[in-house]
Amino acid sequence: MANTQQTHLPLPPDPGDKLQGEDEAHFSSVPIHVVTNPSQLPVEFLEPSPETQLVIGFDCEGVDLCRHGTLCIMQLAFPDAIYLVDAIQGGESVIQACKPALESNYITKVIHDCKRDSEALYFQFGIKLHSVVDTQIAYSLIKEQEGHARVPDDYISFVGLLADPRYCGISYDEKEEVRVLLRQDPKYWTYRPLSEQMIRAAADDVRFLLYIYHKMVQKLNDKSLWNLAVRGALYCRCFCINDNHFADWPPLPPIPENIAADKSIPEEEVLSVVDVPPGKMGRVIGRKGASILSIKESCNAEIFIGGAKGPPDKVFIIGPVKQAKKAEAILRGKLLDF
Repeated sequence: MANTQQTHLPLPPDPGDKLQGEDEAHFSSVPIHVVTNPSQLPVEFLEPSPETQLVIGFDCEGVDLCRHGTLCIMQLAFPDAIYLVDAIQGGESVIQACKPALESNYITKVIHDCKRDSEALYFQFGIKLHSVVDTQIAYSLIKEQEGHARVPDDYISFVGLLADPRYCGISYDEKEEVRVLLRQDPKYWTYRPLSEQMIRAAADDVRFLLYIYHKMVQKLNDKSLWNLAVRGALYCRCFCINDNHFADWPPLPPIPENIAADKSIPEEEVLSVVDVPPGKMGRVIGRKGASILSIKESCNAEIFIGGAKGPPDKVFIIGPVKQAKKAEAILRGKLLDF
């Protein structure tokens, strides 16, 4: 039997319905299931089907989560329950059982900043995370729709998103408490049995995602929704670089007919990867990040580096084709100067 506790999850209506208020009185109590065997997961999740398309909240916890770190828990938030898939107790088999769902087009995974989660799933389990709605990207797209200029590195944190009254309006003080514990002991998520605090913290990272998802979808126009799907797919690939240049990944979402018929067809977005010679990344970044920031400010594209988690010798550029090529050209020019 699954280990069951209680939390609160707003029951999301169908997309398009207006959500009424943010007070927890509007939320219904749902169970949290700690899963160590695939049989404890819903059949409609394990066996994706076009007849039972799902939208779920999704997140992962682990130790230094990336291609080399340890994935410990995978959180799945449904309207009527939260499942904490325990990779430590359940082993690789319970994660592999989730592979069809995580790669399925019929199950939308709502997540906040998917890059490292996707990297861990790909390199540790061979899972290509697909069909995501990244709330960090959605937040930026809504700001762009509202006329705000794109600002380099202006990414909303999950705590900041939860606190925004337009989407949730809830403080998440316990997140900082868990961060303190993680700094004191990076192996926090490996310990078993799971404590009440661990279960609560893992569930809290996904329990509001469906609520936020519906609020965001109502604000996004057709063009932004397409950008959200494409950029989410590129985020999933970002740190998952391999020798075949993503040939084994699903194709990017095509431009919908209603947008393609428009005179102002949006420019295709791409992921470009630039190799940096060993020992030169510091100069690419510049003192206090000044060099890489200057490239970000001159191009309407997002630029990521692996940092301490790696990969240490690559720069990742995501953006419209012309802007991505511009950023790549500037970067390669700097490398030639070195």
